[in-house]
Amino acid sequence: MIATDLLDSNVLVYAYDPTDPRKQRIARDLVRKGLGGGCLVSTQTLAEFAAVLLHKKSPPADSAAVKRALDALSPIAVITPDWAMVRRAVEVRATYGLHFYDGMMVASAERAGCTRIWSEDLNPGQAYFGVRAENPFV
Repeated sequence: MIATDLLDSNVLVYAYDPTDPRKQRIARDLVRKGLGGGCLVSTQTLAEFAAVLLHKKSPPADSAAVKRALDALSPIAVITPDWAMVRRAVEVRATYGLHFYDGMMVASAERAGCTRIWSEDLNPGQAYFGVRAENPFV
């Protein structure tokens, strides 16, 4: 299976958050797709995921739990940023008015050849330089 989708950090967070069973089920299905090669993540996605678990969840996860979660996600392909992707994120911001870090997500998806970003933070159905945003939770 070729990865055609990029997962945002909120998908990963919901996969590990039992407070909303419906969102957790949807997120886990997408993570399973990623584990099978159908989705990928960016290093930014993994960093945001770890930061949310360590600092924003109540109670916060301990470091050992976050490391176990990252290890469990390690089979998912990762796209790493470079200077051209940072520059493209600036272009995304200028063209679409997105926050720079959302622009990095778009640049990551575009670089990886993805056709879709699964995120609740972008405008569902909108294409950003040919990459369509979808909210899996609506």
